[in-house]
Amino acid sequence: MSGPLSGIKIIEFSQIIAAPFAGSMLSDMGAEIIKIEPPSGDPWRYALEIIPGVPGFGRSFFALNRGKKGITLDLKNKKSQHVVKKLVEESDVMIINSRPDVPKKLKLDYEKIKSYNSKIIYCSNTAFGRSGPDSHRPGYDLIAQAISGLMSAENKTLNEVPQPIQSSAVADYTTGLGMAWSICAALFHREKTGLGQKIETTLLGSALSLQNGKFFESNIFDQEIRSKFKQNLKKMKNNGSSYSEIQAEYQKMGYKSAHNHYYRTYQVKNGILAVGCLSEPLRKKMADTLQIEDIRFEEGYDPYSEKAFKFNEKLVPKFEAKMKEKNVEDWLEIFDKAGVPSGEVKFVEELTDNKQVVENDLVTEMQHSVLGNIKMVGPMLNMSETPLSVNSPAPELGEHTYEVLRKLGFDDQLISDVS
Repeated sequence: MSGPLSGIKIIEFSQIIAAPFAGSMLSDMGAEIIKIEPPSGDPWRYALEIIPGVPGFGRSFFALNRGKKGITLDLKNKKSQHVVKKLVEESDVMIINSRPDVPKKLKLDYEKIKSYNSKIIYCSNTAFGRSGPDSHRPGYDLIAQAISGLMSAENKTLNEVPQPIQSSAVADYTTGLGMAWSICAALFHREKTGLGQKIETTLLGSALSLQNGKFFESNIFDQEIRSKFKQNLKKMKNNGSSYSEIQAEYQKMGYKSAHNHYYRTYQVKNGILAVGCLSEPLRKKMADTLQIEDIRFEEGYDPYSEKAFKFNEKLVPKFEAKMKEKNVEDWLEIFDKAGVPSGEVKFVEELTDNKQVVENDLVTEMQHSVLGNIKMVGPMLNMSETPLSVNSPAPELGEHTYEVLRKLGFDDQLISDVS
């Protein structure tokens, strides 16, 4: 059986994370992806070297560009337009990420591409959008986190400045998901109508979509307090207030709530355990399991009252002491029997041979001529009738240039000139 996108051809003018991630997911679904790089290569090839001192084998690049064919193309060479035109004519989808002004300069804008193939699905990603005062600015995940509020919402500071979410380029990866999702929807629409279309995604939009609860505003309940905060914020910035002082002012907008013993991590005898109880029945199960009395289960309990706050402060050491009495394995068994969600805190590097991960096909292995046997995260989902798969490692720079362009009818001299 082949993947759900088998037969779909996609050309990808991409670099760094968001667009390459979109392409890799579509490749897992069976689409044929041709990644087009400048002769110098995607900058991400040279970051986080797998082999120290050997350039071109970037760890993230190899994870994000699996399953693709790779060609190099000098888009500043006028002859390359013949190649672009032919590639577009024979493709279903084009992916590009850049500042809004770049595609037109390189003759890769939607109008030009559509003139080659009116049914093309054209997916373009920028940092901040195609209009507005920031549209011209380049931007990466860090900048998107900063201007979208994600960074400040983390409430982490170091040396008096806010720190980003560092475990993952969250705006980039979310954007990649959005690009793949929208491309699949556009292909379905084209199947019904015969029409191609332009898709526009942004790092800013993705970062905001992750915060829809915080972004939500009611003019009845939120407008006054937010307006006051904005006024105070402007004054504090003008007065040179420290970020810690500004963050303290920001915290005033939220309700002062009691400690949450039921949704946090705990030190246990031989590691760290996370517990996640997001409903009253689950919280009650945890409290009963630990044999701890909690007034939150009494009638008329107000979690925002001073009484609740003070009581919960006293509960903190009780919960923490109780959790330290047993090891991870014991707690997992106890909480499983009680129906309390829990899990050990692990490092991602531990998971390449983790039984739960392996048995759910979340590890894929293959051979590489330089890197040997490599392991990567498998497709994130399973489909019964159209299974997903990872078919090849990421291409080396220009690995398939001659193969792809000869197949399109170009001679070796032109290929040499444009690559």
